[in-house]
Amino acid sequence: METYETLKKLIEEVAEDVKKAEGGNKAAGTRVRKAMQEIKKAAQDVRVAVLETRES
Repeated sequence: METYETLKKLIEEVAEDVKKAEGGNKAAGTRVRKAMQEIKKAAQDVRVAVLETRES
């Protein structure tokens, strides 16, 4: 499922910034928050794709 792979990629990409944000880097925190919005959208896309698969 392509949408799931996209979700995994987004999570992997933000991992380093999460570590930096935990250390107090404010710019990294901003990048993490932005990435979380994208991850939220990607997760919703996965949910929709799963429902479409189940219904067909």
